[in-house]
Amino acid sequence: MSAQPTERGKARQTLAIVIATIASLMPLPALAASKAQTEAQFRQWLQTDLWPEAQKAGISEKSFNAAFAGVKLNWDLPDLVPPGTKPPSEQKQSQAEFSSPGAYFSEERLQGLAATGRSLAKSHAATLKRIEKTYGVPGPVVLAIWGRESGFGRAKIPHPIIDVLATKTFMSTRGDLFRRELIAALHILDSGDVREAEMKGSWAGAMGQPQFLPTSFLKYAVDFDGDGRRDIWNSVPDVLGSIAHYMAEKGWQRGRDWGFEVSIPAKVSCAQEGPDLAKPISQWASTGIERVSGKAFPAGEAKASGMMLVPAGRHGPEFIVTPNFYVIKEYNNSDLYALFIGNLADRISSGGGAFKGQFGDVGKMLRSDVLKMQKNLQAQGYDIGKADGLAGYKTRRSLGDWQAKNGLAPTCFPDAGLKARLR
Repeated sequence: MSAQPTERGKARQTLAIVIATIASLMPLPALAASKAQTEAQFRQWLQTDLWPEAQKAGISEKSFNAAFAGVKLNWDLPDLVPPGTKPPSEQKQSQAEFSSPGAYFSEERLQGLAATGRSLAKSHAATLKRIEKTYGVPGPVVLAIWGRESGFGRAKIPHPIIDVLATKTFMSTRGDLFRRELIAALHILDSGDVREAEMKGSWAGAMGQPQFLPTSFLKYAVDFDGDGRRDIWNSVPDVLGSIAHYMAEKGWQRGRDWGFEVSIPAKVSCAQEGPDLAKPISQWASTGIERVSGKAFPAGEAKASGMMLVPAGRHGPEFIVTPNFYVIKEYNNSDLYALFIGNLADRISSGGGAFKGQFGDVGKMLRSDVLKMQKNLQAQGYDIGKADGLAGYKTRRSLGDWQAKNGLAPTCFPDAGLKARLR
């Protein structure tokens, strides 16, 4: 007579069946098959989808086939959405907005880059002098961008660009953007400026030592060493000349500085920043704004336009910047990036040091909280720019105006104490 299973035994049998069922549905073998299928779909897509567009853009069939002969999907890239899958749902903006901006300005890193930059300024003095004469962009600014983007060409830039762009075009949420860059990359190969084996870049498709996207390469890369090729991977003159040409084409004003760290008196509202509120630098000076260095503003800058910049409101260093600051932002649309480049350029050119003002601990707000403040300000008629949980200059100055209107000392930056009051 067989023994009847106990309740615990029945539960174990049920659990075993469930586990076995789940195991039979596990995606590991399917994933391998899915990758193989996706690779096959990719090869098909190259011929039926991408090739007609490339042909229409003037790429020869021989060049097209040569470019993609050894190309494979790079499954290690971030933000991939393979065919048949859905992109991840947008994450709620509940993470901390930023760490303190001060962390961006690592003194150790800046000192190291500045020391190398000063050395390279001497060894490439003739090239930099010719660049400044040609494009009007100071050598220290060009060197600072070179150092920030690729460590003066010493950073590893490992990814074959065609692999990256083809993968991103075929399976990413921004396929149209990468498709344009991929077609541009094919034109670069067609031009003979670089062999495909040397055409390396970042995981996001930015190429060579200046980190140009292919469309930027076609517009701004220059053959500054005169060898008949635009080589931003190996030729230092081409790298430096291309950076300067980019800046000149974006509107760099010859003979002007990028900006000045200043002290803004308490009586002067911090809610006056932004490129749309420019005024002559002499007018800013007449309000009591002074350079922290103790020097006067250069005479040549007095009648020219300047803009207030307070990236952390009253909780950090303060600046009067020129239009050239916003040209630097064309390279990377970030106030902190442009300040990093400006500060590094000053260190290279004149041995400058860290900003005098210290960034306060302004990195603990949640983006969701900032977003709520932005929406409340919008509802009251303030122009905060884009409601995205990030405190851009329009949000900062709107907050400063709101604070003044409500009897508070304007700080022009969101903080936890305002959450309950700003409704």
